[in-house]
Amino acid sequence: MSKLAGKVAIVTGASKGIGAGIAKAMGEAGAAVIVNYASSREGADKVVAEIAAKGGKALAVHGDVSKADDVKRLFDETKQAFGRVDILVNNAGVYKFAPIEEFAEQEFHRQFNINVLGTLLATQEAVKHFGSEGGSVINIGSNAVSMNLPTASVYTATKAAVNSITQILAKELGSRNIRVNNLAPGGVETEGVVAAGIIGTDFEKHLVSQTPLGRLGQPTDIAPVAVFLASQDAAWVTGETIYVGGGLK
Repeated sequence: MSKLAGKVAIVTGASKGIGAGIAKAMGEAGAAVIVNYASSREGADKVVAEIAAKGGKALAVHGDVSKADDVKRLFDETKQAFGRVDILVNNAGVYKFAPIEEFAEQEFHRQFNINVLGTLLATQEAVKHFGSEGGSVINIGSNAVSMNLPTASVYTATKAAVNSITQILAKELGSRNIRVNNLAPGGVETEGVVAAGIIGTDFEKHLVSQTPLGRLGQPTDIAPVAVFLASQDAAWVTGETIYVGGGLK
């Protein structure tokens, strides 16, 4: 039996990378999936087509999670298309590593607006739409919080905030049967990582050397854990950070 049959999931930032992997896995598990995107309609349509090709239901919906009006429209379109919302994956995120000498106010606000404000706005809206049976919120954090990587001060600070938000909202929303968990990947080979020129660098070699399982992760390594957290198998799991990084911490 499909773990998420009859459920409706919104995955933010799902046009590529980890978000795309989670969206496809939730579609395979039986959920109807909203594939949210901010810029790549082509990527989102590709994810929708892959879900549909395997017999699933999916719809691409544009929206910038750092803007309250966009987030409201995202949920309204979900309700209109599929009638309900059961699962929110706060995956949309950005990063840029730089030494403190290159710290820029604009970059600080870009990362915090999407990674932190976006998580709060989407969760706030999800709470309004979850039914009486509750729901599942899955935040995508990072093991950067435990690694304290040089040049990653801003990005790591955003993900530390996500850790705290997860624990607080798990307590705040538990009485309504809304579970909130944090899935923290390690190094993952995504389109963004490739575009950033990280593959083949000393930084990649360092990450792999520190990873007990000896490689970078793939989106397909992350997605099944998100499906688990969204399912009844995790009905007694909330407020937790689950590291999914091949042992890298």
